[in-house]
Amino acid sequence: MMAILPDELWRRVLEIGGFSYKELCCISMTCRRLHRLSDEDLLWSHLISSDFAPPHPSSSSASFKSLYRLRYERDRNKRRAAHQRALLRKESQIIEHSRKLRDLETQLTQETQKRRATLVELSNFHKVREASLALNVWQPEIIRGRHKQTVEQCVVPSESRLHALEMELRLCTQQISGLEKVYKVEKQRLGLAEEELQSMRYHPLQDHKPVQPLSSGDAQCTSKRKKVEKI
Repeated sequence: MMAILPDELWRRVLEIGGFSYKELCCISMTCRRLHRLSDEDLLWSHLISSDFAPPHPSSSSASFKSLYRLRYERDRNKRRAAHQRALLRKESQIIEHSRKLRDLETQLTQETQKRRATLVELSNFHKVREASLALNVWQPEIIRGRHKQTVEQCVVPSESRLHALEMELRLCTQQISGLEKVYKVEKQRLGLAEEELQSMRYHPLQDHKPVQPLSSGDAQCTSKRKKVEKI
């Protein structure tokens, strides 16, 4: 059936088919006739005009198929370079998010230690305050002397210092709460950036290990095994 149709008709089919370069390459492998027709400059000149910017006039005598290959490889290299730059930018974002998380962890540790020290000092001042109030109530001399010693050891006025410690405790608590919220948001950003980087790096063909070529000994063993199976 194919031999009956003239070349003009098949050429017209290839022109109006709107095939991509991949489809045209696949068609060229079906038979010698389509291989010859699919190599004509008219088809590849249309592909160059549709897939790329208008080519600059050149005095080169190369075919349009060769020009398409050159422009395709040049465009592919540009896309690879752009993809590599995007990967580097995403890796820089991940490094920046990790740095911010480390800084937040340091601040959280400092504020937690400061809050713990404030709680200890506040507890001591509460004891001083209780001992000061206990001096106004009758009690055994041993216990009274112990309370008096506790009050005398406090060189700072208890009321003013107690108020300052309570304010500092509230500030530390608010600071820790704010840092924890920022830390949570920054950690989510880091996780999202890592997922995006993994998606950008993923390639279905590159993730499979290439088949190792058989050595001469393995090839001989394989051929002998096939002969035995045939027998």
